[in-house]
Amino acid sequence: REETISLYNIFRALTLIMASIHRSTTWSPSLLLLFCVFAVAVEPSVATTRKLTALVQQQPLILKYHNGALLKGNISVNLIWYGKFTPIQRSIIVDFLQSLNSNGAPPPSAASWWRTTEKYKGGSSSLVVGNQILDENFSFGKSLKNSHLIALASKASHVNSVNVVLTAKDVAVEGFCMRCGTHGSTRGKARFAYAWVGNSETQCPGQCAWPFHQPIYGPQTPPLVAPNGDVGVDGMIINLATVLAATVTNPFKNGYFQGPPDAPLEAVSACTGVFGSGAYPGYAGRVLVEKTTGASYNAHGVNGRKYLVPAMWDPQTSACSTLV
Repeated sequence: REETISLYNIFRALTLIMASIHRSTTWSPSLLLLFCVFAVAVEPSVATTRKLTALVQQQPLILKYHNGALLKGNISVNLIWYGKFTPIQRSIIVDFLQSLNSNGAPPPSAASWWRTTEKYKGGSSSLVVGNQILDENFSFGKSLKNSHLIALASKASHVNSVNVVLTAKDVAVEGFCMRCGTHGSTRGKARFAYAWVGNSETQCPGQCAWPFHQPIYGPQTPPLVAPNGDVGVDGMIINLATVLAATVTNPFKNGYFQGPPDAPLEAVSACTGVFGSGAYPGYAGRVLVEKTTGASYNAHGVNGRKYLVPAMWDPQTSACSTLV
């Protein structure tokens, strides 16, 4: 147990280091695993490990509130589908968004996971699916820059909304695979919040669809079975959950975060790689398993859906909270 705790603390310390050098909202867990493998490979002495553990213990996981505006109340999530998604793929994502504001699913539910955001200042953030825009003809081509993401997000309503750009598996995005998704906001009086998540199925599932695909680096444990049978889209759910939680709790770079504003640890990215109790680098934690399919999940959703959602930082306990 001491070895596991030490490794976890090394992982946490390296996560903090990554935050200071990596401008991304949703990091690739495999990149973090690479740092951990390096840390283990050098075989530090017991005394060195204890010193590192003591150092980490002196730095509790605290996301400071920087007195900025948060997104609270009823918020429309407008979706801009860029590239070709099948109707089933779109329904998996739309059902997930609807699950965040539904009381009909049995526990543990996606809605109960989302209610952790109520513990941040200002009360609840109720998400509803807003307008959906299909751009299947690649209006900006198949290689997008950050400016293209903002232009796409600008196509939807800017009022009480988060505009989410979702890119298909054959669309390259600047920085994709080093980051699995991101969020931001425009400037000026008409500012609005936006986010982006890409389908990594054919580009980098080892980075952005873990634990449903073996990681590029680190322990090569068998991947979990995706609960909706689509490694790319089930990976998108994890990253969409990450950027949505970050968007409502830190929409304008002055909400809840730790570290520099341009490379912060946020509500979920502070808990990277944790999906169930007992998680450590390379192991997602104890999650639920569907008996008939062997699929792994930790949250029930609408229409009988099951999802795997990441741990979220709980401001009441100052710790990463999991559903199971």
